[in-house]
Formats: sequence, structure tokens, C-alpha cells
Amino acid sequence: MTLSRRQFLHLTAAVAAAGLPRRAFADEYPTRPVRIVAGFAAGGGVDVTARLIGQWLEKRLGQPFVVENRPGAGGNIGTEAVVKAAADGHTLLLSTVPNAVNASLYDKLNFDFLRDTVAVGGIIRVPMVMLVNPAVPARNVAEFITYAKTHPDKVNMASAGNGSAPHMAGELFKMMAQVKLVHVPYRGQGPALSDLLGGQVEVLFAATPGTADFIASGQLRALAVTTAARAAVLPQLPPVGDTVPGYEASQWYGLSAPKNTPAGIVDQLNREINAGLADPAMLARLGAIGGEPLPGTPAAFAALIAEETEKWAKVVRAAGLKPE
Repeated sequence: MTLSRRQFLHLTAAVAAAGLPRRAFADEYPTRPVRIVAGFAAGGGVDVTARLIGQWLEKRLGQPFVVENRPGAGGNIGTEAVVKAAADGHTLLLSTVPNAVNASLYDKLNFDFLRDTVAVGGIIRVPMVMLVNPAVPARNVAEFITYAKTHPDKVNMASAGNGSAPHMAGELFKMMAQVKLVHVPYRGQGPALSDLLGGQVEVLFAATPGTADFIASGQLRALAVTTAARAAVLPQLPPVGDTVPGYEASQWYGLSAPKNTPAGIVDQLNREINAGLADPAMLARLGAIGGEPLPGTPAAFAALIAEETEKWAKVVRAAGLKPE
């Protein structure tokens, strides 16, 4: 049977509707270098995680994945850059806890993170550790709560900055344990650790990387980890939740994209991320920064972000927090 030109065009359209060219287009992604925007300065957990996953995706997908650091306003500057970018999979965001916190911490944002981005996939969860200066006469969480309650507004709690994951972990602890601590924000975890070592502050909820030597040497005392269960990076420590039921706080990292990014591209990136989280060499590199794999579907990561946004909004309101 000979096809007329019109019949041929109809048949071509039907094949396209069946999805064959769509698969071909998906196979072509990415067609040029991909930006992973990190809303924080180089060297921190966001930056390092972005570089590790970028290297993996570059190897798997054959185009450069370039990390672009856009620090400022608690990650909002980098997030806004991604929200405004073309929804073609060539601009991604290394999303993390402040993205969930900022939704309620800031009164006016030029975007709504839940509405204006699409979750691609989780990468890792990083436990935090509750540290005290050895001068504090508390060897566990219960003793610290007793000490804080007998010294209300006298115990200084350092953080890596207003709205940071360590800050929010501390505020959640204050709320759930019903203790009064004085928040002292710093510009990053390094300066906060320095003053904790010097005794200018008494307690810090810290990201685990960079703390092991201080704990091992006795320069700082670790009371507990902030995850719901014991953490592989510090297996000897109980969770805070063993003393304060229901307590959980951790740093998490994943990839998000501008809304309306094609589902085929989102799914492709998600598959490659999950492949990385099943690769022993990649897991070892992520484990070196305290990361525990956070595999799953885009929907699962979206659910985590939504849950975290609701959770931290309650803490922001209860503590009356405002951005610096």
C-alpha cells in the first residue's frame, strides 16, 4: 500500500504521540553543560555534595556538570536564580534544609520553593552532633537538660548562622526539651566551633564533618546525634530522641529543578542519582563527609521537602525567628 503525503504525516504524528521521539529527546539530554547552583560558599557541605554528585552525573551523562556558588540570604539568592532559569534540565539546585526553613523565616520572597521547583531526588542525609564544652557538667542529654533548666538564659548555644540547620536543630531542642538557651549565631560552623573550644559558648549542634578529632581528643564532649536512630559516623552516641521523644533533625541534600522541567528529564536524573547511591565508590566518597544515602523517587524527595517545610515553620513561629 502506497501512502499519500497526508497519510504519511498523520502516521508520523501518531508515532510521535506514542512517545518514540520523546524517548529520543530524553536520550539526547543533556545537550550542553549543566549548572548545579549551590546557594552557599565553596567548601561547605552543600558545595562538596554538589561537586560529588556533579562528577558522577558528568561521568554518566557525558556533559560537564558545573557547580556555581551563589551564596547569600541563607541560600535564597541561588534558589531564585534556579527558579528563574529555563526549565530544560540544564540548571539545577543543590537543595537543602534552609530551603525548607526560609519559606517561613522570610516574610517576603520572590518565589515559593514548593510551588516553583520540582524535586529531582535526594542524595544524602548528614547527622548532626550535640557538642558541649567540657566545662559543662553534663555527660548526657538528660544531665544537660537539668543543667540548662537550673541556669535559664545563662547557657549560650552557638550556631552556623540564623536559619542554618544547626540553628534549627538547637531551636527544636529548646522547644521540645523546654529549656532556655541564648542563641549566638556565627558566620559558619568553623567560627562557632572555635568559640565552643574556647569556652565562649557552651553548646553547639554541629554537622558531623570536622568534629571527630575534637571529640576523640576530649576537647569537646559529644552527648548525642540528632538523627532518629544511631548514625554510622558516630555509632557510639545515642540519638537525642532517646531522651527527648520524637526529636529528629538532620541535614539533607538533594537536587531540585525549575518547575515545568520535563518529567522525562527529572526521571532520568533521578535514575542516575540512585545509581550513584548504589555505587560502592560513590558511597565511600559521600560517607567521608558523613553522608548516609537518601535514595528514592522524585515524589519521595518532594514529600520530604514538604514535611520539612511544615516542621520548621512550627519552630520558626514558636521561637519568633527572623532573618539576620
